[in-house]
Amino acid sequence: MIGVFFAEGFEEIEALTVVDILRRANLQTEMISITDKMAVKGSHGIEVSMDTRLADVDVQALDMMVLPGGQPGTKNLELCTELMQELDMFEKAGKPISAICAAPTIFGHRGYLEGRDACCYPGLEEQLRGAKVSYEPAVVDEHITTGRGMGCAIDFALAIVERFQGKEAAEKLGKAVVYRV
Repeated sequence: MIGVFFAEGFEEIEALTVVDILRRANLQTEMISITDKMAVKGSHGIEVSMDTRLADVDVQALDMMVLPGGQPGTKNLELCTELMQELDMFEKAGKPISAICAAPTIFGHRGYLEGRDACCYPGLEEQLRGAKVSYEPAVVDEHITTGRGMGCAIDFALAIVERFQGKEAAEKLGKAVVYRV
């Protein structure tokens, strides 16, 4: 199961595109509120109902953690001590973690990107501490996937599909949603 973590102020397109694409690929995906609420409001005022809350999830049983960007969503994710502890355990174990837009800065702040290829929202590159900065829409380096921003959400989501189902499945899904046909 893949967990997509939602904080108040998340970027709607980044979060929901990932959930949509992963579910189209039949990858079990849960929308997880990091708050005690079952509905979380995005950075553009769109409120989304969650599947569950962080307090009710065995995060270490997940196959991947996904952090959408947006502001103040990214800051709110990083301020969630419980989420950061779970993320640190994933990183230490080499389990797949993914972040898009401003959220890869969390990986940089926590030292996960040292010597790795990574990308993020333009202008935040200096926060990818130790990374070899890329300007590709999505970058995979071992267990870490990063994406540049809202306009790259499909690339980012398809990179996750490719991780779990292979390149052919990701390409087939991309064609099915009429993406870069």
